[in-house]
Amino acid sequence: MNFDEIIDRRGTHSVKWDMMEKLYGVPADTGLPMWVADMDFRPPACIQQALQAMLDHGIYGYFGDDRAYKAAIAWWMDNRHGWTVQPDWIFDAHGLVNGTGLCVQTWTQPGDGVVLFTPVYHAFARVIEGAGRKVVECPLAKVDGRMTMDFAAYDAQMTGREKMVILCSPHNPGGQVWTAEELRGVADFAARHGLILVSDEIHHDLVMPGHTHLPMPLVAPDSAERLVMLTAATKTFNIAGAHTGNIIIADPKLRKQFAQTMAGLGISANSFGLHMVTAAYSPEGAAWVDALCTYLDGNRKLFEAGVAAIPGVRVTPHQATYLEWVDFAGTGMDMTEVLARVEKEAQIAANHGTSFGTGGETFLRFNIATPRTRVAEAVERLQRAFADLQ
Repeated sequence: MNFDEIIDRRGTHSVKWDMMEKLYGVPADTGLPMWVADMDFRPPACIQQALQAMLDHGIYGYFGDDRAYKAAIAWWMDNRHGWTVQPDWIFDAHGLVNGTGLCVQTWTQPGDGVVLFTPVYHAFARVIEGAGRKVVECPLAKVDGRMTMDFAAYDAQMTGREKMVILCSPHNPGGQVWTAEELRGVADFAARHGLILVSDEIHHDLVMPGHTHLPMPLVAPDSAERLVMLTAATKTFNIAGAHTGNIIIADPKLRKQFAQTMAGLGISANSFGLHMVTAAYSPEGAAWVDALCTYLDGNRKLFEAGVAAIPGVRVTPHQATYLEWVDFAGTGMDMTEVLARVEKEAQIAANHGTSFGTGGETFLRFNIATPRTRVAEAVERLQRAFADLQ
């Protein structure tokens, strides 16, 4: 595994690389894409070998007998997260944005409210609004640099029209691992208001050394009757193009309801993704993830130290994911000027904080899952772009 290898992704239909000029005005030949949440690293050899075996066989028919696939998921959750999952709890969707949409379709009706703790992953709101439901924002507060939840305030916001709450754990874009107390608070909030609790834990493997992700079922085992878990190998192993993700439901009643949605929409599995995931969730895949997290932690330290040296710029303490949440409020600039410096002068494409909802107005999100030389280059460019502040 060589995370320092520079792999040219230009001209490969990569959203991250081939769309940054159109969307951000950042030149394709000299720009640094730090927006879309995929990595510039090849996945572990076990995944490449699984794909090669498919190519060698040369027939790409419908996937059947998913016992090995589901066993691999169960093994991973048990060995990596201490969470026991039964194979019949697992549904496969075409990625977790699709999985979120399926949950919204199953347990809400047009006009219902879906609660989000904002700022949060922008695709949630897009799916909710696209389905004709209402996004109900419960803003996160910042206390000593940490995002915190005010459940008393959230209780007061509820009208009875809310039917679901979606949690992002670990948090994207904030890079935060929620504590057991915080997770318990979310579970209790959902119970008080009769909400289906969808816990999107796609970043659960990408945790920095010294921190531990807690799966919701371990913290709130009494929430099973309302809990839907979303997990995937795609973010962990950089195989997002495989479009596969897991909806894991322990409660039989909820499972039956979700199965009906799946049947009604005619959803079936992507065979390439299932072969890749089966290979990834293995001891070889686990060793690769351990090395990846160590490497990402090095990138984190480099990026955070470099950006923190710019007066008025603050980086949210980063505990998980490969996404840095950076606040430019202290520069005294409006975001039009900040974006001009980042995109025009530094030639870096980063996600605009406003897309993540209330609380993101002065932020940009930077993806550091790229070879370290590029992270160092990004830091140098940002420091030059804001040099007059130093």
